[in-house]
Amino acid sequence: MNPFVANLLLALVWLVITGGFSLGNLLFGFLLGAGSLFLIREQIGAQGYFRRGRKVLALVLFLIYDLAVSAWRVANVVLSPKLDVRPGVFLYRHKVETDFEIALLANLVGLTPGTLIFDLSEDETTLFVHALDCSDPDARRREIEEGFERRILEAFR
Repeated sequence: MNPFVANLLLALVWLVITGGFSLGNLLFGFLLGAGSLFLIREQIGAQGYFRRGRKVLALVLFLIYDLAVSAWRVANVVLSPKLDVRPGVFLYRHKVETDFEIALLANLVGLTPGTLIFDLSEDETTLFVHALDCSDPDARRREIEEGFERRILEAFR
């Protein structure tokens, strides 16, 4: 059985046993189930489940960090007396392959303030990105590659 499904089932069993059907109780049951599965991870072959969980958590934490940094950059641009930006479009050839990974990358990049994904090439290998400040497109490409794309590849491969 898939360790994630087993974890969900353990969380649901926890809800039934305690009789408290709330989101907080479900999350506690999920954490309790994860702890139980962690104790027997070698017997059930769930080592990858916990490794992937850490990578997904790292991706979420990086998203929060990047949202804060990008919002700060946009706020500085907007609040500065002299509007010194060079908006533009650049192409980003990604290394992710599955539809899920492409959609996740496009959504994460598009969520950050100051960027917008407005198209995907016909062969689905290139994102068209509009940036509020596109003065150095190569630096923006490196930010995406070393930030979201690397963490997506680590978490979902």
